[in-house]
Amino acid sequence: MKRKKYTEEQIVRLLQQAESGRKIADICREVGVSTVTFYKWRKKYQGMQVNQLKHLKELEVENRKLKRMYADAMIDNDALKSALEKKW
Repeated sequence: MKRKKYTEEQIVRLLQQAESGRKIADICREVGVSTVTFYKWRKKYQGMQVNQLKHLKELEVENRKLKRMYADAMIDNDALKSALEKKW
């Protein structure tokens, strides 16, 4: 069975349909996901709007870049410390 990949925007729209009163079982049947998957999505994205989700993704990308920069700086710092500890 082929697995479908839903974007975060699509997921948020499905959650908004459920909040507006539509039955969760109907939504799940229509898009072809289990109710367990739907509840996992709801736990992760509940209360978010599409623009908030885009902002969250931007922040996650920036956070990843900053973590990578910090790790590189720490490696450079350790290399400099070990070079200074050597007796010439």
